[in-house]
Amino acid sequence: MPSDKKLLILHVTSEVVPYSKTGGLADVLNGLPKAQATLGHKVYVVSPLYDAVDRARHGIKKLGKSVSVTLGGRSFDFQISKADMGDGATALFLRNDDLFGRPQLYGNGNQDYEDNHIRFGSFSAAIFELVRELGLAPDIIHCHDWQTGLVPAFNRLNSLNVAPTVTTIHNLAYQGQFPADVLPELGISWDVFNPEGLEFYGRVNFLKAGIVWSNKITTVSPNYAQEVLRPEFGAGLDGVLRAKGGNFTGILNGADYSIWDPRNDPYIASSYGPDDLSGKQKCREHLLEKVGLKGVIGPIFGVVGRFASQKGFDLIAQVIPSIVAQGGIVVVLGSGEESIQKAMSAVADAFPNRVALKIGYDEELAHQIEAGSDFFLMPSRYEPCGLNQIYSLRYGTLPIVHSVGGLKDTVVDLCADPENGTGFVFHSFDAGAFLQAILNAFGIYNDKPRLLAARLRGMAKDFSWGQSAKAYLQLYRQAMKM
Repeated sequence: MPSDKKLLILHVTSEVVPYSKTGGLADVLNGLPKAQATLGHKVYVVSPLYDAVDRARHGIKKLGKSVSVTLGGRSFDFQISKADMGDGATALFLRNDDLFGRPQLYGNGNQDYEDNHIRFGSFSAAIFELVRELGLAPDIIHCHDWQTGLVPAFNRLNSLNVAPTVTTIHNLAYQGQFPADVLPELGISWDVFNPEGLEFYGRVNFLKAGIVWSNKITTVSPNYAQEVLRPEFGAGLDGVLRAKGGNFTGILNGADYSIWDPRNDPYIASSYGPDDLSGKQKCREHLLEKVGLKGVIGPIFGVVGRFASQKGFDLIAQVIPSIVAQGGIVVVLGSGEESIQKAMSAVADAFPNRVALKIGYDEELAHQIEAGSDFFLMPSRYEPCGLNQIYSLRYGTLPIVHSVGGLKDTVVDLCADPENGTGFVFHSFDAGAFLQAILNAFGIYNDKPRLLAARLRGMAKDFSWGQSAKAYLQLYRQAMKM
């Protein structure tokens, strides 16, 4: 097959910006398909049509076509809609209001919907009917996370063989596990309920199904791909991934610089770039005023993230008193686990003149924190890729990160490599190591020439989707030869 042949690529996902989002998965499914379409390929992204999606705002149009699937004796009907994503990519939606006409994507609060196996199992089965109904002939089907794990399984087990499949693991911690007795509901034979199939410690595991029956498996950074082969990071699937051998690889996620770039960011007080950083000072002043800390002096440490133990918020809560004692300012935006929320609220209440906390998610404020901060805190326990550290680099805000996953792949430690450093990296997941990295940041803050040089190096880094899109295309061609 010629390497320049234009492909028809079908991405299958449970969420995609700007239509639906709970995390970074949705951002990837906006950036990667558009980058691939820009390279001349025909790209479709298929997702459920949730109740919360604003049809009119996003120009979602009904196609007047529907498909039906039967699982375990139950029939499920889906209406097909489409929308233009821009840059040549097309979004396709499968609508079933009984399954997806709910307030949230996956569950209420911390409680998953009990029928998620049916919701995403029927969605996965409907993909093949959609392909047939629309007359598509995909060269590759690219599946994302556990919600689409049954697509490769159905493709192989039902001898559909519509196209080779690739599965990307965006976060191995989320696997889609269900009791064994859901198998008949999914119309899947007990014959594959074994360690070589989708059985996982007596349960059904959707992500494992995707790993087992896909031609190629990827995850979202080269370092994370190495980490998850070890038991401490593998979440019980390290052996399954090791068995894939050379068919498992890591490709770094990209950043969408059309949205995250201080030169053209509509959310920030003043645009700026590597040729003129004066706007960053205005962004700092605006941020402090917005969060009620106008005129406070000292380096600003920004935090934007989901309140989860994965993200290392326990360490952040521990070090904030020391940051304040050193004359620093902390601005935090996030929401999530109640225990973390309480801990962050307590530490913010203790230092009202130097710590600002906003519970929830605010897209505008997220951009303003990236632009107005001097440093960005990301002490994640594990981090498949991470995007905020990449955004921080572009905004001249030096990231302080734990040496794991994509954080290790994207941030160069200033102490270990002063000539090429773009941030601060600590290696032991504890408050002491994290605090030492922060103290190193205070040191460079007072050394303005070094601070400026590091900022400019970070801003010069290119983590756009272009390179990653090409790497995926190469992988697709390998899968098509298998």
